Order: sequence, then C-alpha cells, then structure tokens
Amino acid sequence: MWRTTSRACASYEAQYANEIVAAASLDDVGRHPDYLSGNANICWTLIHLVEETGRHAEHADIVRELLDGAKGYY
Repeated sequence: MWRTTSRACASYEAQYANEIVAAASLDDVGRHPDYLSGNANICWTLIHLVEETGRHAEHADIVRELLDGAKGYY
C-alpha cells in the first residue's frame, strides 16, 4: 500500500502546481476552454484544492478503518 501512496503523492507533486502558482498572482483568474463561465481566482482554487484533498483523504481513512479495524489518532 505504501508504494501506491508514494506513487500517488509523487504524481500529485509532479503536476507543477508550485511553478504555476509562483508565476501568478493569487488574484489572477484561471482559464480553461471547457469551463467558459469560470471566474475563480487562483486563491479560491488553492483553497478548494485543499478542501477536496482533505475530504478525499478522510474517505480513504474511513475505508481503511473498515478494512483493517485500526483507528486513527484516537
């Protein structure tokens, strides 16, 4: 499992997000040809990314607890 997690984290980091954010202002508005009505600035996008990552990490934790019965911190 740890190999899979390591690969997932490496893939996530390989998306060059740091370089994109460093080259832009937090007030810059993102553009994507498939989302014509997008008005989200980079600050909102980063906050949303953290929220979604946390939400899905919690889902994975719940599945792991159901599989092996081990609890998290408490």
